Amino acid sequence: MKAHILFTFREGPWGGCNQFLTGLRDAWRATGCWADTPDEADVLLFDSYNNAHEVMAAKRRLPGTPFVHRLDGPISTYRGRDLALDRLIHALNAALADGTVFQSDYSCAGNLALGMTSPLRQRIIGNAPRSDCFVPKRSDGDEERVRILAASFSPNSNKGFDILAHLDAHLDFDRYAMTFVGNSPIRFMHITHLPPQDSAALAKTMQEHDIFLAASRHDPCSNVLAEALACGLPAVARNSGGHPDILGHGGELFEGSEDVIAALDAVAADIPRYRSAIRVRRMEQAAAEYLDFLREVRDAARPAKTLSRLGAAVLGARLTLRAVSAAATWIVRERLFRRTA
Repeated sequence: MKAHILFTFREGPWGGCNQFLTGLRDAWRATGCWADTPDEADVLLFDSYNNAHEVMAAKRRLPGTPFVHRLDGPISTYRGRDLALDRLIHALNAALADGTVFQSDYSCAGNLALGMTSPLRQRIIGNAPRSDCFVPKRSDGDEERVRILAASFSPNSNKGFDILAHLDAHLDFDRYAMTFVGNSPIRFMHITHLPPQDSAALAKTMQEHDIFLAASRHDPCSNVLAEALACGLPAVARNSGGHPDILGHGGELFEGSEDVIAALDAVAADIPRYRSAIRVRRMEQAAAEYLDFLREVRDAARPAKTLSRLGAAVLGARLTLRAVSAAATWIVRERLFRRTA
């Protein structure tokens, strides 16, 4: 069986979705299960609302090919807005998907609670780090201070910048050194800030640190947390979203600014014990689980969905609404930027 992903892959740092799907594609290539074009595929995988117009066009052109939808969210829970975007994702699922992959129990429950129609066939498959670069390695750097790392491509406030600001002001920097990799809406006084890095560079940076901090809220299946654990970093993770399932016993959970430093102190006091408890799924395992589900969808007795005129009209209206909303948001932000510049 051969599969293709309807997604625009980007080189370099571009968020967890791009990093995971790139790794998934490469794992399928390595096993001979990757189709270079949609027309050559037995099953097509599409992601969230990404490439929606391309996905709709492919469904019209290839009505007999099953489509599987990978989604996370709910986005409105994570962002605190964009409920219309969740509605669009749910409409895409209802109109196009013959099977659905949720990235976590948290994501599945959250989307269904928002009113998403229960999928025909579904499976929960978590993300996994690339096996070619995210591997454990101890560095020979400065051992006088415990080195903490945090990372986020997105500057969204729910990525945990309240915790980073708190640590920047209150962490004992005689005992700890801390680095943030990514895009930040705030400036740090004591935390070292590095720009976004591609997978190879980020893996190297992770291998030079001792503890990873995952402070985001409502993150359904944090790719960067799994990558850090794969590099041998015990983690201190916010008790939110899918973090508890990913972390397992490889670190400590915290609730907010009132207990994050205590959680860091606990892990720092016994890093070898927490490191030995880390359990991480590898990309090869995730790729095999995806293929198993795609094969199940392909072999199901029910024929593949076809995109009806009504379904196309509904999706077209929701996509237009999304485009107008995005344009309006951009205009407002641009005006605010000019006023403060």
